Amino acid sequence: MDPWLIWLITAALLAVAEIFTLTAALGMLSAAALVTAGVAALGLPLPFQFIVFAAVATVTVLFLRPVALRHVFQLQGARFGIDALIGKGALVVSEVTGLGGRVRIDGEEWTARAYDETLVIPPGTIVDVLEIRGATAFVYPRG
Repeated sequence: MDPWLIWLITAALLAVAEIFTLTAALGMLSAAALVTAGVAALGLPLPFQFIVFAAVATVTVLFLRPVALRHVFQLQGARFGIDALIGKGALVVSEVTGLGGRVRIDGEEWTARAYDETLVIPPGTIVDVLEIRGATAFVYPRG
């Protein structure tokens, strides 16, 4: 069997293994095996193929993997929609009690209720959004 075909099979197996592990390391090794398959097809002797594989694998794992992982974890931390409003500050527009009221969050008015049903929060008070259920923000005075 030709060496380039062995490298190509190795690249495919590493790529499949990456799909199951999602570590990015096996994907980088798969890319190194793919590059090595290319240079093996050009007729590079076997010892130099291993050097190419080691060099490409080292560069990708040490330099590209951290960048890829940073982007993956950054995307997971992003919050959208109403989830992005939790923890934000809001201004009480009309008195907020356990039964109802209105607050302004990022320029939009929301119906609101006091998170602690015994509280009465007067207009002009700055509150924190602790939870959102439906279209109602549950707020607590900023202390």
